[in-house]
Amino acid sequence: MKFGEMSHLQNSLLPIAARLIVPVQSAFAVYLLLRGHHLPGGGFIGGLVLASAIVLREMQGTERRLKLDLIALAGFGLLVALVSACLPLIWGEPFFKGLWGGELWLPTVGKLKLGTPLLFDTGVFLVVTGVGAQMLLVLLSENRSAVREGGLR
Repeated sequence: MKFGEMSHLQNSLLPIAARLIVPVQSAFAVYLLLRGHHLPGGGFIGGLVLASAIVLREMQGTERRLKLDLIALAGFGLLVALVSACLPLIWGEPFFKGLWGGELWLPTVGKLKLGTPLLFDTGVFLVVTGVGAQMLLVLLSENRSAVREGGLR
């Protein structure tokens, strides 16, 4: 089956699968973010998972398009990461020193330590989500353009 012949599958199977997968994938991305400082996961891998969920949702071709500016999201994430690195300077601590402000217990995640490392991971999560999703969407649109022009076989 050629890429251009997948329109029938995309019209029938993809929206059904995406409706089931995207919410689970998004929740898993947040789970990876929250548990990632002390265990495998974190902002980077969580951002990749969320970016792929965004792209899967956009591939459905529904009329409910994403109204989020992904580059602005990445810029905001960069700002969050920078703030987390500079916060210790206010208390006379070195740049990027981890400051801790307490703990929070969450189901499935367990004990979550609140502090600048989690804030930094959140910034990385937002940067990777925005940039990753934007890159994948650009590649997807280029691929669709090539199929329409008959260049991809």
